[in-house]
Amino acid sequence: MTDWNRRKVLRGILRGSAVAVGLPLLDIFLDSKGEALATGAPIPVRFGTWFWGCGVNTARWFPDKLGHGYDLKAELKPIEPYRDKVSVFSKFNCILDGKPNLVHWSGVMGTLSGCAPLKGGVSGGTAEMPTLDCLVADHIGKSTRFRSLELACTGQSSVSYSMRAGSTVNPSEVDPVLFYRRLFGPEFQNPNKAEFRPDPEIMLRQSVLSSVKEERDDLVRTLGSSDRQRVDQYFTSVRQVEQQLGQLLEKPLPAEACVVAAEPSKGELGPTWDMATRSHDLLGQLLVMALACNQTRVFSMALSNAGSNLRKAGEPVSFHELTHEEPVDEKLGYQPQATFFIERSMDVFASMLKMMDGVKEGDGTLLDHSLVLATSESNFAKIHSVDNLPILVAGKAGGKWKSGQHISGNGDPSSRVGLTIQQVLGMPVTSWGDGAMHTATPISEVMA
Repeated sequence: MTDWNRRKVLRGILRGSAVAVGLPLLDIFLDSKGEALATGAPIPVRFGTWFWGCGVNTARWFPDKLGHGYDLKAELKPIEPYRDKVSVFSKFNCILDGKPNLVHWSGVMGTLSGCAPLKGGVSGGTAEMPTLDCLVADHIGKSTRFRSLELACTGQSSVSYSMRAGSTVNPSEVDPVLFYRRLFGPEFQNPNKAEFRPDPEIMLRQSVLSSVKEERDDLVRTLGSSDRQRVDQYFTSVRQVEQQLGQLLEKPLPAEACVVAAEPSKGELGPTWDMATRSHDLLGQLLVMALACNQTRVFSMALSNAGSNLRKAGEPVSFHELTHEEPVDEKLGYQPQATFFIERSMDVFASMLKMMDGVKEGDGTLLDHSLVLATSESNFAKIHSVDNLPILVAGKAGGKWKSGQHISGNGDPSSRVGLTIQQVLGMPVTSWGDGAMHTATPISEVMA
């Protein structure tokens, strides 16, 4: 009888070369309840952020009914297949408290960093505090090859809403081919293979980083306080690289849903709608496999920049320009050309949910074992409103999140959503945010 276990792979020959394909998470690899691996180790929980620019039309996006079984307006209709796995949050605000409304920036930083920034904007933006994905990655991302992965769909690596603090941005992967090679190139270790051979070059690189750390200590002793702060921020990133390299020297945990896909074909990158959505689909498929293969547990994806430069092919006017220049149709009550991009953005988010929900893990799916916070930087982009920010949270965090609800914040800071996510993920925090965005009140309705 074949010895089928969770490290078993299917082996064969393709064009004269040996190949191995990891098996999905079959019932025989799980405990009797299908809730954990047979060893007793829990199925990991993942976290991600998903961003789209230029907001929504309030009357066409937010549900009227609160709680479970909420209604779906026209702009939110694409998520209908996943309504029971998506929570909608309304009337949560970025409270400026005397700070300037930095257009296309304050709203997203308020939600993702818990603080309304003092300076920044679409170009050269800053975050007063680390964004939520960085905090979560520090908690659950240390045991994976990549602490986190950042992705953007318009071909610009500078488009990223993942920030350590200040102007330290985690740049995004934008090319599906290069992203594939980063994930599944020579350094990739199939987690389901019985054999494990650490790469000696990685050992050398880790050794080099260790020596840099020693030199850093010598350098810091010679610096003034301001230079010491800058150097400390830089070497924090270096230490993280060292820790991630260390993970490559250890045998990865089994990940039976891991199946390595073929390398995608090369395509054009850019902000036209067809290019951006093709990039999203390819990057998304690779990201889902990276999550399933336990290469990372944290991600940040941006469909566009905040002042969205998405445009239809052959059209000179971008989504952002339409939100300001297109008049509101008196009969429809909204801007029809700009609204095309809002509706289609929700289509693309639904496609991300479909990809994650299509990967079976134990008694559920990858989406069930995740939380994905989706948001935009404004409500009605024409006036740069940062009240009633559109916020969605998809997934169930492995049963720790009561999904499928519409929750009203009644004007509370949007940082309450971030605090709740951190507590659900087991992070030891009792409050989060700064100034008027500070909160110690999680949203109990979604906490299991």
